[in-house]
Parts: sequence; C-alpha cells; structure tokens
Amino acid sequence: MKTLTLPKVDILGRIILPLPSSKSESNRALIIDALTEGENKITNLSEARDTQTMIRLLKEDPSILDVLDAGTTMRFLTAYSALNNKRKTLTGTPRMCERPIGILVDALREIGANIAYLGKEGFPPLKTQGFERQLTDRIQIRGDVSSQFISAVLMNAPLLPKGLSMELTGKIGSRTYIEMTLELMKAFGVASTFEENLIHVPSQAYKPTQFAVESDWSGASYWFSLLACAREGELKLLGLKSNSLQGDSAIMTIMDKLGVESNFEEDGIRLRKKPVEGISHIDFTHCPDLAQTVAVTCALIGQPCAFTGLESLRIKETDRIYALQQELAKINAGLEESENGVFTVKPASKIPHKVDIHTYDDHRMAMAFMPLASRAEVGIEEPEVVNKSYPSFWEHCALAGIQPQNGN
Repeated sequence: MKTLTLPKVDILGRIILPLPSSKSESNRALIIDALTEGENKITNLSEARDTQTMIRLLKEDPSILDVLDAGTTMRFLTAYSALNNKRKTLTGTPRMCERPIGILVDALREIGANIAYLGKEGFPPLKTQGFERQLTDRIQIRGDVSSQFISAVLMNAPLLPKGLSMELTGKIGSRTYIEMTLELMKAFGVASTFEENLIHVPSQAYKPTQFAVESDWSGASYWFSLLACAREGELKLLGLKSNSLQGDSAIMTIMDKLGVESNFEEDGIRLRKKPVEGISHIDFTHCPDLAQTVAVTCALIGQPCAFTGLESLRIKETDRIYALQQELAKINAGLEESENGVFTVKPASKIPHKVDIHTYDDHRMAMAFMPLASRAEVGIEEPEVVNKSYPSFWEHCALAGIQPQNGN
C-alpha cells in the first residue's frame, strides 16, 4: 500500500496558495454546454478527475459511459442521456455501482424516459433506451437524499417540450447546490423560480455565453482548517469570490468561530489567526462536504461540537461517518451519535507521534486529515485519491511548508 508521509509543521509563514477550480460549477457548466451544442466559451474548468472524465465522455460520446468513481458524472450523464434520446450504457467502479440511483431513475421514467437496470434494481449499471415523448410536466422528488438527482433533472428541464415543475418532498438537503444549478442555468439564459419546495422551469432554450468557473471553496476548506490548527501563520487563497454560488463558502462563517478571520481582497481571500470563539452546533444539511474537515478541526483544537445534517454522508465515496469514527479514534478523538441524527465531536487527547490515516478510496478523507500534520507526523495511505477533486493538493501542501515524502 502506497503511503505519503507529512512531517509535523505547526508554524506556517505568510503563504499564497492557488486553488483548483470548482468541480461542482465545472460539471454543471459542461452539461449545459452540451445542451447548447458546445457554443459557449467556458474557461477555468476544473482539473479534477471527475471533471476530466465528464469532458472526455462528452467529447468522445461512446456507447458505454464508464464514469469510474465519479458520482456527479454518473447522475448528470444519466439524466442527460435519458432525456435527450441517447441510448447509452452507464457504469463505473464497483463502489460506484453500490451507490443508489433509483430516485433519479424513477423521476426520469415518470417524465417519459425508458431506462433499464442491468444488475441490481436501483443501482448502476443501467441503460438509457430512448425518450419518445414527455408524459408529465410535474414530478415529485425527495429533497433529503442527494441534490445531484435534482440538479441532474433541472439542467435538462428547459429543453422539455412542456418544461417542468418539480416538487421537493421532505427535508431539503444541500439547498445551496440546487440554487447553484439554477443560478448557472440563469447565467446561460434560462429563467426559473424556486419558491419554498417548488421549482418551475418553463420550456426555453439556453443562450450561448462566456462563463469563467470560480475557484473551489471545498478545496479552500482544508487550508482554513490547517490555519485553525497551526500555532502561527497567514494564508492567502487565490480566485475566491465574495458573491460565490458555492454552498461550501459557509466554511468562512464556521471557521470564524474556530479561530480563522477572513477578508476578501481583489484576487482572493486572506486568512489570519484569531482567538477561538467556540461553536456548540453546526448544521451541515446544505454543505455536507465540509463535515469531515470541520470534524478534524474541532478534534484538534479541542472544540466539542454537535453536528447535524449528515444524512447523505453514508452514501458518498465511502460511509464517511464510519470512516471518520475509525480515523478519529487513532488520535483518541471521536464522533459519537448522542441521539438520532446528532453526532458530537470528542476532542483529541494524547495524539501519537506518528499517525497513519486510511483513506477508504475517499479524496476528502485524505485532505481532511492533512491538518493533523500540525500535531504529528502523518502517513496518508493511497494519497492519489485526491486526484478525484484536487490533483495538485500535495504540491500545494509543499507550498504551504508541509513537504510530503514518499513512504512505502
């Protein structure tokens, strides 16, 4: 097993870091671009493997769409193929074929798509077998499982002959990602409304435009965490905007309570250390991808905190709640379910001199535990998992003064 070793570094200098482009914005922009037949000028697309997979599959247009481990790519291409009369087989890695997709397929079938499962009902692989006519212009879909199911349908909705009204049932999770999708659609000329739990997209055409993808707030979160955990330092992160479409910009508000002050400048955001104010509860319903990063931060700075809104974490690249519990235990910390749906972070104690972190084929596990290098020497197993969203992550660690060393 390959391991990358991070030396202990608890004092940072005044560091300027580039950031990767937003994978979330990039993948949505690519689907919209395909729906306008590539007439747009889109710049600063993400280098993430998920995005590069999307680019390749849209360009090559093969009969079998192998998305590898890219959940967003699977969901977006399923809706794109199904509602645009494309006959495709969609598959991926073994883990990808364990991730449920039934809610999306049911919605697409209700609209009129013909889709068949090739294995277990409700899971990839699957085959889109045509779209003869729109059967309804109003559907219901659960709002508490994955916003990507909702976004996948929405981006295709304007090209449906009758448009589409979508009622979200139950608790709406990751609402900011749904709003991001609608705002991106608006940037390409499509009007919509989102009032309470009802989204309406009239039938209309996308308009070719120019669009520059913002830097990635999810990627920024690891550097907020590193500074919160370090004894000294100042970081500047390039390419972030104050009027971001990304829900993970919530990291600013969270980290303000955990010892990091943020100030926007013309070309990005400057982070400085500040006293920890403390925070007793964080709801991750609309920013679940921040949960691992913040859990590690709280554990390392000694901040007990109750987390809610973690429902979707069990169906990500791995069961992220289980993975966090296993790895936090290695630093005598914990994530304990104190009541149904409420998880409490137990601060770390007696951190070993050297800690090896298992990554569970999950890019965010590798990056979330990087700030542990402020307390101990850290071994990151299978470090290449970061390629899924942030291929230059380890190079950026070196820029921050944490020089990764190849292990076994």
